Amino acid sequence: MLITTMNDVPGYRIDEVLGECFGLTVRSRGMKGQLGASFKSVVGGELGALTEMLHEGREEGIARLKEEAEKMGANAIIAMRFDTGEMMQMGTEICAYGTACKITKL
Repeated sequence: MLITTMNDVPGYRIDEVLGECFGLTVRSRGMKGQLGASFKSVVGGELGALTEMLHEGREEGIARLKEEAEKMGANAIIAMRFDTGEMMQMGTEICAYGTACKITKL
């Protein structure tokens, strides 16, 4: 599955646009992340536990995005993006989204 943030794929022809597809996950910060974030807000620095949570969430979102696109019959996702949001101060929603397509190498 080719995934790109571009709207087209150089060297490929878009044969069919199958539609939008999404990969969603909601990640909890957990006690370790909350305590670390509280401490770091005082002394400064990277919030390592939260950075790791977001990285894992993005990876999970991409995996779910690929699964949805495959179910649609796609072999590529173009214009892939991420969106994030807070969920009642308990966690973070991460959404990977893009356009599922069938492409052919030229």
